[in-house]
Amino acid sequence: MLKIDLWKRVTIWLVVAIGIAMALPNGFYGTVERSNDAEAALAAGQSGEDLQADAAAWPSFMPDNLVNLGLDLRGGAQLLAEVQVEDVYETRMRALWPEVRDVLAAQRDVVGFVTDESDTPGELRVRISEPAGMDRALSLVRGLAQQVVSVTGVGQTDIVVRAVSDTDLIVTLSEAEMQATDDRTVRQALEIVRRRIDEVGTREPSIQRQGADRILIQVPGVGSAQEVKDIIGTTAQLGFHPVVGRTSDPEDRAGAGNVVLPSLDEPGVYYIVERSPVVTGEDLVDSQPTFDQNNRPAVTFRFNPSGARKFGDYTLENIGSPFAIVLDDEVVSAPTIQAHISGGSGIITGQFTVEESTNLAVLLRAGALPAELNFLQEQTVGPDLGQDSINAGAIACLVAFALVLIYMVLSYGLFGIFANVALLVNVALIFGLLSLIGGTLTLPGIAGIVLTIGMAVDANVLIFERIREEARTAKGPARAIELGYEKALSAIIDANITTFITAAILFAMGAGPVRGFAITLGLGIITSVFTAIFVTRLLVVIWFERKRPKQLFAGRYLRLVKQGTAFDFFNRAKMWLGISAVLALVAFGSFLYQGLNFGIDFKGGTTLRTQSAQVVDVGEYRSVIDGLELGEVTITEVFDPTFGPDQNVALVALQAQDGEEAVTNETINAVQDALRTIDPDMTFPAVESVGPTVSGELIQAAIIAVALAIGAVLIYIWLRFEWQFALGAVAALVHDVVLTIGIFSELQIRFDLAIIAALLTIVGYSLNDTVVVFDRVRENLRKYKQKDLKAVLNLSINETLSRTFMTSFTTLLALISLYVLGGDVIRGFVFAMIWGVIVGTYSSIFVASTTLLVLGVKRDWSGDNKNVGGQFANIDA
Repeated sequence: MLKIDLWKRVTIWLVVAIGIAMALPNGFYGTVERSNDAEAALAAGQSGEDLQADAAAWPSFMPDNLVNLGLDLRGGAQLLAEVQVEDVYETRMRALWPEVRDVLAAQRDVVGFVTDESDTPGELRVRISEPAGMDRALSLVRGLAQQVVSVTGVGQTDIVVRAVSDTDLIVTLSEAEMQATDDRTVRQALEIVRRRIDEVGTREPSIQRQGADRILIQVPGVGSAQEVKDIIGTTAQLGFHPVVGRTSDPEDRAGAGNVVLPSLDEPGVYYIVERSPVVTGEDLVDSQPTFDQNNRPAVTFRFNPSGARKFGDYTLENIGSPFAIVLDDEVVSAPTIQAHISGGSGIITGQFTVEESTNLAVLLRAGALPAELNFLQEQTVGPDLGQDSINAGAIACLVAFALVLIYMVLSYGLFGIFANVALLVNVALIFGLLSLIGGTLTLPGIAGIVLTIGMAVDANVLIFERIREEARTAKGPARAIELGYEKALSAIIDANITTFITAAILFAMGAGPVRGFAITLGLGIITSVFTAIFVTRLLVVIWFERKRPKQLFAGRYLRLVKQGTAFDFFNRAKMWLGISAVLALVAFGSFLYQGLNFGIDFKGGTTLRTQSAQVVDVGEYRSVIDGLELGEVTITEVFDPTFGPDQNVALVALQAQDGEEAVTNETINAVQDALRTIDPDMTFPAVESVGPTVSGELIQAAIIAVALAIGAVLIYIWLRFEWQFALGAVAALVHDVVLTIGIFSELQIRFDLAIIAALLTIVGYSLNDTVVVFDRVRENLRKYKQKDLKAVLNLSINETLSRTFMTSFTTLLALISLYVLGGDVIRGFVFAMIWGVIVGTYSSIFVASTTLLVLGVKRDWSGDNKNVGGQFANIDA
């Protein structure tokens, strides 16, 4: 009987209500955001009528979680920094030298004189003058070892001491201590970066550890990545070093244990200072900008008790001697100690501007970075471009929504309205889940939602088409509805699980926008299945209980495929396989001959997006840039309707110069200045840089992701069906991937990281189609035991043809609207999806099924091992 228990109905409506309530704040984004900010300010102790009014603007009993907007929607900067953990090894050795010196000096009668002969970073090389005392020296230095403080290093010591000659011994960190140090260094760098960003007061920054030694930094609202680098890119390593002498030659021999450092304020002057500082910035507890006695910007500092004691003892013993204040390997100043400084406070003077003294105080107050940060990737998105992206994405979503809604009503009438209600609930649930988990919505994420709109109707189409079939044979409409849901369930589950597998691989292997797309796609799959199986069914049951109709699909409806088709899809099977083989060979040849037009994601470099009121003249752009002698520069005019008819957009791609790891900020500024000679009002709403390290890793990760997706699909279908089905599905997937890569090679469309996301989504989509066909093949093999495999395949494809074309059509409606209205930022991605839907539909009908016919399958899974088909001769020419 067609019946849903009361508790199930209540549960379904409760889930829908909660989802809509969680999504609702996003419809009033600005109001809720101001309310949340005001509440946070009031909780922090601030007061004011404006804050009270803003806090009360959104009801306190309503949910107030919002979907975080990514940088491509809000504007801001993103940087991927690699912590140079090896720097800390050298710092540790420098800090260890005074202890080694003192413990050996106490045994001078045995080991003789002790000198620091270090010449390799991360090693402390100590020389004694008495070879006979080497064993004693090794014993004394090893006595300084401490236990490694880490879970994996329990029972091990932090240093390794070994003799390398009769007079020299070397001290290095142990392997266990290096691993523990690396982890502590990255954790410390992460916290200090967070404190520095917080000091500036930016809005909702995201600072996360990525991998073993990298930090992903996202700061909304700033004008450029360089602003963020200016705050966090300086290590701010402060030290107070004894001065040995001055020189004008940087190549002068410093002597054992000393280094030559340039003066910040005195050009051409270099100081010879002791390598090991008396006290470091780690002992600082406060630092503030101020003015010196001559009313020049300066910076005050204050030490903790330990630092104050060490600093005080040194100044007491060295009155009349100079000492150097060293910041990041530059001597800021080198004053003479006039008296004992016992309070632990001091002042740094130099040729500072007010802004520089303020920034230096922020850096020192936040703490010194333990190691240098190497910026592997940078991205700047202007707020105007972010708003344009939001507008473009919203318009594309609305148009896609409207087209799909209209099409479903024309195709299924009242059932189409039920599907549309479920589709609205589906989108609300996606936003509700994103709000609940604190997810970030990016422009590719919006593309994921648009794609979900197109694909979400697939489950409903499967069900409605099945109900139509059953209505022609079942005893009454109630039984037809019940059987329609029951028999479509297997195909729905299999198709969506395989697509979810690709979304999971995208999330695991991807980063940034790819991961944002994977999140919305994965959530969309979950909500689509829920709304199709439960929400739509509940609406149909409520309607049926009230109306008790005699017919379910009375009237004429739009159909892409007429009812009762009986095409022989294998009559020209050799021709279809031949066409596929030729297209694959052309794609392969194009790839070998001219390769792919890799974006900077894969090549490394910097892309500047220009926006001007003047018409883009690529030749003129190139002529002004050629004067900079930057080597290969690619300039592409972009037609983007989101900027309006009078806004001219171009992309300028720069490669890193010889000897440079990445395009320098000076080069970027030079290019911008050169282009402004054409139009002084030209703006650069987006700048993106990728270093060679990241680009190489992205290529590797992309190949692994595609291989994993195909492998995971192979295993799943093998487990759910048979190995012949799995190989047929994989043949179709490889066919789709090869042809998609081929079209990008042939047309030289830019191939970037987003296209990998498209490839994996194509894998999932194509598989969705193939699994639906295979599910019907499996059912019909059991149902029609006397038909041969070719007849069963033809019957199954014909029975699912209407669903195949309707799903492809609705998905294309959504994608085409996104391609036309979504902006050029994701146009390559959407083009790949459109092409993928077309070739995926083709391959699920011809390639996968023909492969299955060639391989043959067991007649019945219950134990009959007879192989049906399996011979290419069974296919009519």
